[in-house]
Amino acid sequence: MQLDEMFVEGKRCPIGIDVTRPAFSWSYKSSLTRSQMQTAYRIIVSTTEENIQHIVWDSGKIASRKSVHILYEGPPLQSRIRYYWKLQFWNQDDQMVESPASYWEMGLLHESDWAARWIGEWDGESFERMALPLFRYDFKLMKSVKRARAYICGLGQYELRLNGNKVSDHVLTPGWTNFDKTCLYNIYDVTDEMNTGDNAVGVMLGNGFFNVTGGRYTKFKHSFGTPTCLVQLEITYTDGTTVTIATNQDWRIAEGPITFSCIYGGEDYDARRNPSGWDLPGYTESDDWRYAAEVDPPLGKLKSEALSSMKVMHTFKPLNITQPSPGVYVADFGQNFSGWVDISIRGQKDSKITLSPAELLKEDGTANQKWTGSPYKFSYILNGDGEEIWSPRFSYYGFRYVQIEGAIPVDSSAPLAEIPSLLRLEGQMIYPDTGLSGHFECSDVILNRTHEMINQAILSNMKSLFTDCPHREKLGWLEQIHLMGPSVAFNYQVEALLTKVMEDIRDAQLPNGMVPTTAPEYVVFSDKWRCFRDSVSWGGAYVLTGWNLFRLYGNTRILTEHYDGMKAYIDYVTESSDQFIVHQGLGDWYDVGENGPGFAQNTPVPHTETAMYYHLVDVFVQIANLLNNKQDAIKYMNLRDKIKSAFNNAFFNQETSRYATGSQTSNAMPLSLGLVDDQYKETVLSHLIEDIRLHGYHTTAGDVGHRYVLLALALNGRSDIIYEMTRQTDHPSYGYQIAHGATTLTEAWDGPTVGKSQNHFMLGHLEEWFYAGLAGIDYRYDPDFQSFTLTIKPSIPVGLEEVKAQHQLLVGTMGVEWKRYNQTQLTLHVRIPANCTADVYVPTFAMDRITENGSKIEAASGIEIIGYEAGYGVLRVTSGHYQFESEVADLPFERN
Repeated sequence: MQLDEMFVEGKRCPIGIDVTRPAFSWSYKSSLTRSQMQTAYRIIVSTTEENIQHIVWDSGKIASRKSVHILYEGPPLQSRIRYYWKLQFWNQDDQMVESPASYWEMGLLHESDWAARWIGEWDGESFERMALPLFRYDFKLMKSVKRARAYICGLGQYELRLNGNKVSDHVLTPGWTNFDKTCLYNIYDVTDEMNTGDNAVGVMLGNGFFNVTGGRYTKFKHSFGTPTCLVQLEITYTDGTTVTIATNQDWRIAEGPITFSCIYGGEDYDARRNPSGWDLPGYTESDDWRYAAEVDPPLGKLKSEALSSMKVMHTFKPLNITQPSPGVYVADFGQNFSGWVDISIRGQKDSKITLSPAELLKEDGTANQKWTGSPYKFSYILNGDGEEIWSPRFSYYGFRYVQIEGAIPVDSSAPLAEIPSLLRLEGQMIYPDTGLSGHFECSDVILNRTHEMINQAILSNMKSLFTDCPHREKLGWLEQIHLMGPSVAFNYQVEALLTKVMEDIRDAQLPNGMVPTTAPEYVVFSDKWRCFRDSVSWGGAYVLTGWNLFRLYGNTRILTEHYDGMKAYIDYVTESSDQFIVHQGLGDWYDVGENGPGFAQNTPVPHTETAMYYHLVDVFVQIANLLNNKQDAIKYMNLRDKIKSAFNNAFFNQETSRYATGSQTSNAMPLSLGLVDDQYKETVLSHLIEDIRLHGYHTTAGDVGHRYVLLALALNGRSDIIYEMTRQTDHPSYGYQIAHGATTLTEAWDGPTVGKSQNHFMLGHLEEWFYAGLAGIDYRYDPDFQSFTLTIKPSIPVGLEEVKAQHQLLVGTMGVEWKRYNQTQLTLHVRIPANCTADVYVPTFAMDRITENGSKIEAASGIEIIGYEAGYGVLRVTSGHYQFESEVADLPFERN
């Protein structure tokens, strides 16, 4: 039993932790050896690496299988200190294994830890009419440096530079928040950037969401203040003495080369205004430089940013460049993505190149920004100093095409012309440097393409929060967080990002308990448009995201921290309801109807909102029980029963056994969420399937309902219907989007033909079915078991020959591969991580037709036979690798 990785707060060797009780976790390497189990652990924390001396906390030997989210229980941790920790664990044979030392480093825990002062422009001056600022400061280090840290918050966004170089490859930092509640700071190890002798630190600032001033397209205009920064360099010399370099009125400021920057409108850069060497020591300042002013701090509390930082994670080169009109060129990157462009250009001083990104083209072949915020552009004015390389810093967009004006795309060897030569154009995709947690592929080309399309949309909208789209709005609409949460988590390690979502919701929650539909709530919709602000299917993300963090990651601390807020939201909904029916909200937004995408057409809004209300209370009862809040558990259990009764009285027709209008969403949500009484389940399911068939195996559901349509079918053994729906290539379907050139999931089912955004992930619920349906992977943290319990129950629809999937749990990697031969023979390869057990459902028409690695299952180690259940042989297995073979003729999920 071999240790794989050790985590503090979900990260390997993090610096800047400001959680006072960090959580420890560890994973195990995959092994062919079966039945590997942890029986006990011991965590030792010290302030020294060597032999773990100077022990701060010793958990002692704890008899437990737990290996995720074990909270530090020692004395208070200190700011800046690096703590080392070792793990000892015992396996099923009582053999002890000791890890090498790992570490984490604390951030600045107290306001008094900050010697720096917020600096900015002089009082009364505004950056709305001037270029964005540069800050600089020269300092001298008299001794050799052992360690150096940079603590920085630059609002709205910043670029930190030391001795002429950018610090780190992070971009668009820090993450955006409600800056009146929370401001994020970052910590960098800058030891290697420090020189003995002269040094210089420089900061560039951008507006970000902190200061949305307009000037071109904007979704909204709002300012928390003008750009400001807080920088603290802490240097430790090799002799143990220290020095601190901190922002104050001695720092210098000048207007920089970024003459326009808006998170919505784009960015303009004038290279003639860039003071060469401004971030180097010994720079001779012009008269443009003056002393910075100490300014009032933002209202938000400083908090260390726990997210994986955003980076340029992928690059695209143009597939082709066309010239739709004289002097206008259009580059096609072949893929819709979110980010910016990076260019290399050569030309005469004062020349200007304008780059207009777009998702679609007009009929004349030029950029079309109709649905995604116009005008948006990047522009660059040349300084004429040879080859110039540039990319934006503080604004990004979602696009596939870039329209080029003011330059000619040429080969780098072309002679200098009067019109600037664009030597290189590259698209750079930006998203957090978060780890992959899953992989899926199958024998079906359309399914693989759909998987790619959904994931491109997920990554395009993964920033410091999950946005709805990377261009027109960039807002954190909350319904997609819980509805698409499992789909995202199957593919990416998003615990930290979901935790920030919870914090954003807490900051957005109103005093009366209401959770608005977006967090941070930058746009406050008026009473006239109340449904856009107050909708249970959106606000309910507070409860459901917290539950997902526990279920998927074993994170109980998040439930404790947000328990009162979640409870307050449910109480708000209860008080706002009419006899437990919720009338207000957006319902099944963007469903399929004659009026085109938009407001719900097929299902009454009160039906969808009340079903979600029931779901929230049902989950909250489980949370209350988990946290041993027994009185609340009883109270909300009674509330849950009242909601169910009111819902069925209002929306269920006993004569027809249909809910509400009988739409797909109307029947699917009650089926999925436990609102249907047992005697009606089969009939309600048959009505759902009947409606799908009447619509030619197409969905009519929207943003909220579609997930529950898929869940209702999958949970009731009808993945064959889902698979048939994926075969369709006419409207509405994923196949329709692919057939019409979509490279990311689009906002509307109509895909590219209806316009709208071409980069939304809100309808990507099929991704969950790929893993949980076809591969059959289901897992959840079980506090009684003190580890993850797994279920593997694959669906084998006719026409699909092979599926491969794997998922990285916090404890290790699980995997499922199945392949069908001659329609009757099946192989099923299952990989179970150490310290886990799984119930494996092997498709077969008889138990005696199952073998494992060529032998009868009765003789195999690590397998307990549970029985036969509706086309599956049910086996309980321990950790290890298993190779099952079975016969699969006449399976129930192959029904027509």
